[in-house]
Amino acid sequence: MRAWYAATRDVMLAGLVAIAGVAPGIAAPAVSSADPSMVVSSLNGNLLAVMQNAQKLGYKGRYAALEPVVRQVFDVSYMTRIAVGSGWSTLSDDQQTQLTDAFRKFITATYARRFDGYSGEKFVTDGAKPQGDSTLVSTRLIKSDGEPVVLNYLTREDQGQDGHWQVVDVYLTGTISELATRRSEFASVFRRSGYDGLLQVLQQKVTQIESDQHLS
Repeated sequence: MRAWYAATRDVMLAGLVAIAGVAPGIAAPAVSSADPSMVVSSLNGNLLAVMQNAQKLGYKGRYAALEPVVRQVFDVSYMTRIAVGSGWSTLSDDQQTQLTDAFRKFITATYARRFDGYSGEKFVTDGAKPQGDSTLVSTRLIKSDGEPVVLNYLTREDQGQDGHWQVVDVYLTGTISELATRRSEFASVFRRSGYDGLLQVLQQKVTQIESDQHLS
């Protein structure tokens, strides 16, 4: 967790973790997807369970716990399309799927690296407000020394899934858009190196995280 507080550019949608039924001895509440605030509140509760059991789980255990949840609660397809930019429409369906899968693995690996301990943190949900077709849920992560970290979650409703809400962005400290940061990085790679280059960069990022965790 100490590295997570310091690395603002690498914090990927912090607080959105659920591990129900994955790790022995961890009783996590189910994730609700019917209401934006409930999505965030239930996921924050699950995040605490992950943090409290981080050492027992280890990196591989945290990754295994997070992977199906990232798939459930993030609209990674939408996020990848926005991050790639206008070049997304030039890709085949298979290429779009491959990039989305690679981005999902990167998000999961980043969470598995960051959520590596617990020292009394807690989450507070401050409410939700509409923003066009989306809803912004405001929360704070209260650190053990009482210092708050503002994490505002942007959610959108999937019209094809009976009102299923998913997170598409997080504003760290209330203003820094993670998705905008990724678009700046990934769209640049795509313009320079195309599909193959971006896929390789995403895969290399995951490999580097795994290597760092093995050495730590």
